[in-house]
Amino acid sequence: MLVIFSAYVFAMFSFVIILFQLGLTIGMPWGAASMGGKYPGKYPPRMRVVSLINIFITSFIATIVLIKSEIIWLQFKSFANVAIYFVVAFSAVATILNTITPSKIERIIWAPVAAILLLTSLIVAFVKV
Repeated sequence: MLVIFSAYVFAMFSFVIILFQLGLTIGMPWGAASMGGKYPGKYPPRMRVVSLINIFITSFIATIVLIKSEIIWLQFKSFANVAIYFVVAFSAVATILNTITPSKIERIIWAPVAAILLLTSLIVAFVKV
């Protein structure tokens, strides 16, 4: 039950990140809350492409968590059993980077989100379903 709950929490926060990245991609002026605040306001075209790529990466990572927790696509479980460690490492790096960023808004908003993703990915990785 804990693994399933954690997977859903991970997926929910991933969806929030995807919506945020989609907003950046379509030109919302949220740049101060991303990439250390290097691009305040609307992202330049090159960074909008980066946001689009981030959407795919975040979707892929959330899919790994859902597969590992046996919520979807059980036929890919052996892949997810290995890939979940990448998700944990990715989440750990994201937590560190969002904690040390020069952007105050990133520290306030995204550091806790990254920490939740790290915690829930650890649960999915190490607790038996």
